[in-house]
Amino acid sequence: MKMHNADETCGIAQAAVVLGDWWNVLVLREIARGHVRFDALAAGLGLSRNVLTERLGRLVAAGVLRRSLYQRRPVRYEYLLTDAGSALLPLLVAMQDWGDRWVLGDGSLTATAEGDSAEHARVHALAGTRLPDGLALPGTLGADPALVPPDAAATVLFTYPGTGIPWGDPPIPGADGCTLENRLFKDAWPDFRRAGVAVRGISTQLVHEQVEFARSEEVPHLLLSDASHQLAAALGLPVFRGAGRLRHKRLILVLDAERTVRHTLFPVVDIPGAVAESLRLAVDCARTGAGTGSGPWTGTVPG
Repeated sequence: MKMHNADETCGIAQAAVVLGDWWNVLVLREIARGHVRFDALAAGLGLSRNVLTERLGRLVAAGVLRRSLYQRRPVRYEYLLTDAGSALLPLLVAMQDWGDRWVLGDGSLTATAEGDSAEHARVHALAGTRLPDGLALPGTLGADPALVPPDAAATVLFTYPGTGIPWGDPPIPGADGCTLENRLFKDAWPDFRRAGVAVRGISTQLVHEQVEFARSEEVPHLLLSDASHQLAAALGLPVFRGAGRLRHKRLILVLDAERTVRHTLFPVVDIPGAVAESLRLAVDCARTGAGTGSGPWTGTVPG
């Protein structure tokens, strides 16, 4: 790429050199989704092997990917994000938000979605998708816990925009109700626990903000921070920009013991109804998937 002298000190220009063209961006998108092996990338992108090899080489040389040997005969590598590559995830998610709003949508700022929207189709297509291995988010317990506990019969992940936030005047449609949702999951916690179902609430708020909320509301379920947008990038989850930050739109995923999405609820308009439905779906998932986990989940949340 030809650059002007002024571009030498321009961060946008230098980032454009690394990203190069749309294939580089889509390669990074697929790797963020857990498709880290060459054949999976080629199949997912429909890209020729020669072109994919060249793009991967560029991204490795730029320091945003690293190769990790997983097979010696024949030699095979996985392509993993470096720290510099992981730092691109917010950019990818912001691009998705812009595309959803301004290209695929009508430009309206909303925390929900219409039934015929691209976001709606994308979320409901997640059924059958397995979470990438090793994906973990910091949470209110301090360490980075597993999104899906290995001993849970099923897991409910619910994403929400954020608690304790003034959404402006006029308020952003669909953004309000996060405290209510957490309280309803808290009320239903004994039922989830008896069924061996784990519950995780996820927002892009920082951990210390979540800890303060969990303490004040005596939240029994774990809250996880996706401030680095790992989960949003991994699953292509819909987001919106509100109160100065990219935030998850409200949705619910029910996963089995093998970390596979079995049910999706989106958009979540009737919050009490969605919480009750997630319990029903999770209990059914736990019942039909009995024996697939490593043992009964106790539902115990350390102090």
